Parts: sequence; structure tokens; C-alpha cells
Amino acid sequence: MSATSGRGPLWEARADLVVVGTGVAGLTAALRARELGLRVLVVTKAAGGDGNTRWAQGGVAVVLPGEHDEGDSVEAHVVDTLVAGAGLCDEDAVRAVVGGGPAAVTRLRERGAVFDALPGGALARTREGGHSAFRVVHAGGDATGAEVERALLAASHGQVPVLEDHIAVDAVRTPLGQVCGLLVLDGNGVPGVLTAPAVLLASGGLGQLYQATSNPEVATGDGLALALRAGAVAADVEFVQFHPTVLYTGRGARGRCPLVTEAVRGEGAVLVDATGARVMRGVHPLEDLAPRDVVAAAITRHLAGAPGGVDDHVFLDATGIPDLARRFPTVHSACLAAGVDPSAEPIPVAPAAHFACGGVVSDVDGRTGVTGLYAAGEVARTGLHGANRLASNSLLEGLVVGTRAAEAVAADLAVGLLARCAGTASLPTAPVADRDSLQRVMSRYAAIGRDAEGLAVVGSVLDLSTVDRVLDTRQLVEDAALTVAARALIAAAAEREESRGCHVRTDFTERDDLRGRRSHVVRLNPSGQPVLADPVAARGVA
Repeated sequence: MSATSGRGPLWEARADLVVVGTGVAGLTAALRARELGLRVLVVTKAAGGDGNTRWAQGGVAVVLPGEHDEGDSVEAHVVDTLVAGAGLCDEDAVRAVVGGGPAAVTRLRERGAVFDALPGGALARTREGGHSAFRVVHAGGDATGAEVERALLAASHGQVPVLEDHIAVDAVRTPLGQVCGLLVLDGNGVPGVLTAPAVLLASGGLGQLYQATSNPEVATGDGLALALRAGAVAADVEFVQFHPTVLYTGRGARGRCPLVTEAVRGEGAVLVDATGARVMRGVHPLEDLAPRDVVAAAITRHLAGAPGGVDDHVFLDATGIPDLARRFPTVHSACLAAGVDPSAEPIPVAPAAHFACGGVVSDVDGRTGVTGLYAAGEVARTGLHGANRLASNSLLEGLVVGTRAAEAVAADLAVGLLARCAGTASLPTAPVADRDSLQRVMSRYAAIGRDAEGLAVVGSVLDLSTVDRVLDTRQLVEDAALTVAARALIAAAAEREESRGCHVRTDFTERDDLRGRRSHVVRLNPSGQPVLADPVAARGVA
């Protein structure tokens, strides 16, 4: 382990599986593990409902038997995912996750989730960017994540214990490096150990690397940092998807900004500038329904070329959508709160950090390269997303991989692959940068549009503002995670001298399929700094 403060754990709990996170992947895994007879404990640093799942508006992308557009198929969904991923998806992973969608949605409905239905009883479907058909099922109009979270929390009640207000700090490992537990801090900073032969990270993303994001304040990359310290590797961390339509609330917006779901464009809304000119016309064959990376980059270029006037946001004209308030109640309410009537006037929008396409390298069964450590959901890099996530594939991934990870843990336990150990650990020491400085330079130099000079500036600022600290508070754990995530991202982004998917280099504007169809792998060196390993062909990383 790293150098420590000497504060050992003051309490201990035991389980077969500890799940970090109460989002769709974590709760799905916990419920399935419980069904398989495992003793499960879920831990979250906030309340059970405070994760990112609740903010997912659009829905679940899935092709259901007997409920799909004529000509649509699982294979068509696979193709759309591969196209959106810009050459970096693992095709086997895509087929496994997309193919597992129908069964996963069926299980979710059996656990109580209620999706919007048509008068005849079939599920209502919408279309989002990058999809060739109407295949996104939704709930509450634009409150799918909230309904998924509600159903899973309700199903977990009385079945799976949830330890709230406890942040995961470090993995407990055997002398051979196998994970056998988790060191946590409670809300008062008291350390404890959760002893278990399997730890599943389902802790979400890292949107708080940036000043403006669609993510809640808990999205600080904790799971990524913990996995790297445990000896796992990460890949594709340079690919951070910026959602093109986040509600613009004024210059200098900070923290979580309300999302305007892509489904609004799926129902006919279009992006326009201050003059009323169409932003996406002539940019892509799908125009406003192009993949997210294309739309976000197009908005950024359009704003950069604006001759004065409005130069930090565009508008989403949804005035032609009938009964907008009923179909998109969450969006409608957020707009009204910001003083905009979306039924009568265009909605001001701008891109903001949304989804981490890369993360801890794992397979579609959640297994990482470290025995006893598993990952699922946004924290994981399964190969599904590649260089850019297809809309509404995230809830799908959480449902499918969460289930498969629980089954993998049960199988690994049954054959004796996992280790049990005494839960001894001490709080680690790690580099911690000033969060405000980090967010400012990441937003300025490592968001949409990067170059070598700007990435070097980020590295210099981080070096100057970083101090080694004992991780004995939640804020220090989070800030240390953001620091290592930022350094990993800029290392991979500097190495990728091309523009691909979410990664846009202004000094290397073309896609380079000769060298670029490889994932850059990041690990920690002995001093705890993220360094690049040899790039690996995309299909072979996991």
C-alpha cells in the first residue's frame, strides 16, 4: 500500500460481495447476486438515490421482440453502436451487451419498472442521435433514469443492505495483490473495512473534472482512481462525451446543469443559432440526429466562428413538438425554472461534460485484470462505447453488465478463484490538486478542442497545485481521484495525435486509421503517477 497516516480501521463488516455505487449497474448486480445466494453489501458515499442514474432522461436503447420498427433488429443496433464508436469498439462486447438488452429490460420490468406504453400496450419508443430507428424505450416521458432508480431501490429494500454516507477509499489486497475487501470512511471520517473476496466498482463517471456538467456532484472518478491504485489499468480515458444540449443558464455556469434530452431532437426539435440558421444543416447526413460527438463538435465550431453577439450558446427550437410539457415534463420544468417557455421560444443550450466512454478495463462480465476486482457501468471500459457512446446505451450497459458481473462473481467464488483475508488496511497518501484550478484548466484546455500546448498547460497547473495528502476526508478522496483522472486523461489525449469520436484535436484535425485504431492504456507507476502502457489494438485491451 501507499504511505499511510497510521489511522487503521476502527470497525469491520463481512460479505461475499461489496458493491460500490447505487446506480443501475450496482443495484442490478446486487439484486442478481442476492438471487444467487451471495451475501451482498452495497456502499455509497451519499444517499441511495444520489447517483447519476436518476438524471438519465432519454431511455434504454433496445430492440424488443415484436416491438420494433419494420426492418430494425439487434444487428442494426450493433451496427449503429459500432459506427458511433468510431472504430474503437470491441465488436464482441457490443454484440454481448446489445444482444442481452431484451432480457435485461424484461428483468427490470419484473422488478417493478414501468415504461411508457402505447394505447395497445406495446412500449412507446423514440429515436435519438446515431440511431437508425425508433428503439429507445422510456419512462415518465423524459424521466427514465428516475424510474429505473426507483424500481431498483424498491426491489433492494429489505433484500440488500445499503451502507450510505460511506466513501470507498482503497482496495484491501493480499500480499499477492488480490482484492479482498474495501477501506471506507464514514461521514465523520472514521475508517472501516468491508471484508469481501469480491469488490464490484459501479461508482459512475468523472463529470466533475469540468466546470459545467450534466453529472451530479458525486461524479468525481473515485472508482477509476481506486482501481488504478489497486493495480488495474484504464483505457480510452481521453474520450469524454460532451452532451450537445445542456440547458444554458448564463456565462460561467458551474456544477450540474439541467440536461435537455436528445429525444427532444428525436421528436423533431432542431438546433439553430441566434439568427435562426440551422446549425447542423450540411454537417452530417443525419443533421440534428447525428451522433453526439458530431453535434457537440459542430456547435463548438459554430460558436467559434460567430462574428460577435451570442458566442457561448445556441438554441434548440422545440416549438413544433405538440404537447411538449406532457412528453418531456422534466425538460419543460427545468426550462420554466430558468425563465424559458420551450413551447413558445427556443431553448438556449450548450455542450457540457456528460459521459466517460473509457474507464477501468474490464470484460462484459465485469472482470478486471486484478483478481477480486470487478467493474460495471460508466466506471468500466468494456469496449461497448469506443470513442463515443451511442445515445441511451448507458442504462442498457448497466443492466446487462451488472447482471453478468454478479454471475461472474458467483462463478469465481464457486471454483475458488477469489481470496479471503483479514481486513487490515491504512489510509493512503495521494497527490491532491486544487479542485477549482483543475476544473478551470480542464474546461479551458481539455474539453472539446484540444492541442498539445493546452494539454501541457493542464499538466503544469496540476503539478504546481498538487500536494501529497492523507486521504482522511471525503473531499480529499474525491479531489485525489479527480487529480489522477485528469492526469490520466491528458496523458492519453496528448498521445492521441488525431481527432476521433469525442477526442477533438485542433492541431491534428484528421482521423488517423493507420495509428489511431488503438486504445491507449494507462496504469500507475511506482510513484503513483499515471503513465501510458503500450497502445493495444482495441479488440484486445480487455
